[in-house]
Amino acid sequence: MKLRLHGDSLRLRLSQGEMAQLADTGRVEETLTFAPGQTLSYSLETGPALAAAFDGQRISIMVPAAAAEHWMESNEAGIEGASGPVKVLVEKDFRCLHSGEEDANAFPNPMAEDS
Repeated sequence: MKLRLHGDSLRLRLSQGEMAQLADTGRVEETLTFAPGQTLSYSLETGPALAAAFDGQRISIMVPAAAAEHWMESNEAGIEGASGPVKVLVEKDFRCLHSGEEDANAFPNPMAEDS
């Protein structure tokens, strides 16, 4: 799962495997370790409403279960909303068109030309 922060916005991008985990368990989590005892975790889970929280070591994002289920079963790219001043965007991680980098677990990019 990729995390991007910019101003008062937060974006999460999920691979196909992470999307399957979210569908199966209702939760996906990653941890970034800076040094022993210094970590930042971030998670996405399904729940009753959109919410974003930060407790000093963990960023927690919750999306409504019905919206997440619809998103996972459709061709829609993402779910967006706001939690207080924080804009939240959760997206499928599409393959990059320009880097030449292959990520077999990313979603096929809808902008890619069929060859």
